This record gives sequence, structure tokens and C-alpha cells, in this order.
Amino acid sequence: MTTTTTTNTHPASIAPPPSHDVCVEVHDVTVAYHRKPVLWDIDVSLPAGKLIAVIGPNGAGKSTLLKAALGLVPLASGHVRIFGKPLRQARKLIGYVPQRETVDWDFPVSALDVVLMGRYGKLGWIRRPGAKDREAALACLRKVGMQDFASRQISQLSGGQQQRVFLARALAQEAQLYFMDEPFAGVDAATEKAIVDVLRELRGQGRTVIAVHHDLQTVQEYFDHVVLLNMRLVAAGSVESTFTRENLQRTYGGRLTILDEAVDAVRRAGL
Repeated sequence: MTTTTTTNTHPASIAPPPSHDVCVEVHDVTVAYHRKPVLWDIDVSLPAGKLIAVIGPNGAGKSTLLKAALGLVPLASGHVRIFGKPLRQARKLIGYVPQRETVDWDFPVSALDVVLMGRYGKLGWIRRPGAKDREAALACLRKVGMQDFASRQISQLSGGQQQRVFLARALAQEAQLYFMDEPFAGVDAATEKAIVDVLRELRGQGRTVIAVHHDLQTVQEYFDHVVLLNMRLVAAGSVESTFTRENLQRTYGGRLTILDEAVDAVRRAGL
């Protein structure tokens, strides 16, 4: 197993979390559904201030790894630390973008309402969002190119537009660490570019993004660090040292034959 730790310097304008070079520490984590392991003895540390891809075949436990780190599924064993703290002490530092298909898009709220939900972590559930929160939410919609759809019901938005709204909600949380479950799935090219621009802006602010990702051809372009997973951890480290043909073969096995273009891209890059 290969891991790397990278020192990160936060811009003065951003209030950093406690001084940790590692943002997520997963220790001996096993998750089982109906007694069938989905993740097995995962032990990995992930660096702060990076864009991190979690890749692997279908059923590898990628989404489950995110949910385990977020406390959304019970652990059969092991523990997770966020910036060196238990999840309950670090929850306000975290933003989450779930898979789009897991959301009830028929719920009668506007795009602005969805983004304002991202402010409740700062407000608590008793206080209502005020003018400053509304301004912050509109600013987040502008960042993802959705300001003109603020009053539109979410059920009336396209899949790409819905994904942009969810990204804006995460931005409204002003988190230090973002978990994103397939943020590029089913979106158009313009939305994909908008998402990449936002992710790079977050990295420029010293924030961290951990994203489940399927398109192997864009891993090198979009991400700094990669986790290769197939129920067990195959490898984790910088894209340069870890996104190799050998590790891809270990991760995907015989299914790698359908990924020839991605493997060829790795070869052309000299990895």
C-alpha cells in the first residue's frame, strides 16, 4: 500500500481547521451489509488541501467509504478521524454532495431553498436564514452559473442543473472538507467544466475534496491524489506515483480490458 502526506499552507483569508496535514484517517474500517463485507480492513490517511479521487469497479465500496467517513453507515470495526477528531467534533467542517439519484427531486422547493439548507449547519435548526444567508446562497448559485434559476422548482431543472444546485448547497456550508459522491455522473460538458472550476477554486483556498469518480481518462487532469479500491484498499497516493497500469490492473482485474483508452493515457503519460 502506498500513501503520501503533503504539507498544505492555507491562505490567510481562510480560517483553517486544526493544523493537520492529514484531513481523513481511516483505521481498520470494515463495513458489512447483512453480514456481507462491503469494505474490508481499510486503513488509509488522506492529505489536506488536495482534490482526491476514489476509484474502483462497481460494487467496490466507493460510496460506502464516503458514507462510513460521514457516519451514515455503521462500522463493523475500526474508526475514522477528521482533522484528528472524531466525526461528532468535526461535523461542522464537512460538506457533502450525495449521488443525484438518491435525492427526491419532486420535493416542492426552489433552487435557492436547497442552497439555503447548506446554511443550517451554521445557524442551527432554530434560527431561520437571514438576509446575509440569502446573499451567501445567491453568491454560491452564481459560482455554479445557476443564479437565474434561483426561484425555479428543483423538479423543473435538468440533471446537470440539479447537480450544480447541490454543489452550490455544499459551497454554502463553507466547509473545509467536501465529500462528493459521483459529482460528474450524468452531467453535460458545460456542467462538468463548472464543477471542475469550483473544485480547483476550493483547492486554491486550502480546502479538500474527496470524490467518487468513474472516468479514468480524467483522473490525471482533475485530481492530485487517488484512492484505488476494490472492497480492500489497493493503493493510495499522489496521482503521479499511484495511478499506474499495475495498480489499475490490481483494482479492476480482468475488467481492465474495457478501459484500454484510460490505460493508454497512463502509458502516454509515462506512468
